Amino acid sequence: MKLTTWPRAVAVALAGSAALAVVVLAFLWPSVTSKLHEIPVAVVGDSPAVTSRLSEQFDVTTAASRDDAVQRIESRDVYGAVVLGPTPEVLTASANGAVVGQMLTGVASAMNAQVTDVVPLASTDARGAGLSAMAFPLVIGGIIGGVVISMTTRGVWRRLLATAVYGVGAGVVVVAITQGWFGILHGPVLLDVAAAALAVLAVSAPIVGLTSIIGPAGIGVVAVLMMFVGNQIAGATQPAQFLPAPWGAVGQFLPPGAGSTLMRTLSYFPEASTAQAWWVLIAWVALGGVFMAVGHRTTTAATRASIVRASSVAEPERVAL
Repeated sequence: MKLTTWPRAVAVALAGSAALAVVVLAFLWPSVTSKLHEIPVAVVGDSPAVTSRLSEQFDVTTAASRDDAVQRIESRDVYGAVVLGPTPEVLTASANGAVVGQMLTGVASAMNAQVTDVVPLASTDARGAGLSAMAFPLVIGGIIGGVVISMTTRGVWRRLLATAVYGVGAGVVVVAITQGWFGILHGPVLLDVAAAALAVLAVSAPIVGLTSIIGPAGIGVVAVLMMFVGNQIAGATQPAQFLPAPWGAVGQFLPPGAGSTLMRTLSYFPEASTAQAWWVLIAWVALGGVFMAVGHRTTTAATRASIVRASSVAEPERVAL
């Protein structure tokens, strides 16, 4: 067996150290650098002093009336609202997460205003812990499915079928547990199943596809991207606006962020748009399918070239005989 050269051994070790640095930064950086900024909040009424004070912490817009503010909260255009007047009121939506709710409650205390939770969390997940924690197991589930299918299934159509069946099965299982058992999700059952299935498939399909092109290294590439990068900037446990720009927005174009946002929206904000989240997940699943097709064509071409080479070597031998 040929020994690895000394420079190559050192290069591999240095590459591993660099990879560790990326992992450590991915885990610690969001929590260390996160801060409240650009959280959208509406103000009903005219008070330049209040608006100026709120602008120090929030991205403040105006709403025509209390009803308009409520509608904008329900559609997730804003995360809360301050209604000025003789009896000031602060509108919150605890379904957006505890952190923003606490900040708005602090604003209400400073203004001596009453607090109204427009979109409260369900009693079965009163702190929102279950909803916030869902992104990580969905990523793990996608990785597990991708690894198992990559290692055990051969043939592009068989891999496509296995990946699709796994995704649908995972969606059913996730919703059965989180909605039927724990009461974490509260959206339409079929839509929740579709969202969970796509969230898992958006991780597993790229693993299966990339592995068919570059081999087992594809597992590591996608796993690191989804778990150590995408999961940290998903905005599942805190609003994406807490992350330094542009990473909060970038996280919504990766499966962990799109999946967690979609499930939260389906459960608590039926008036809000979900188009971006659906299309992001669909695009990642489609990318996995494209990778599978490319891998199949590459393998087929290599096999044919090998047969041709074998035939060209065997032909002179037959002639000599």
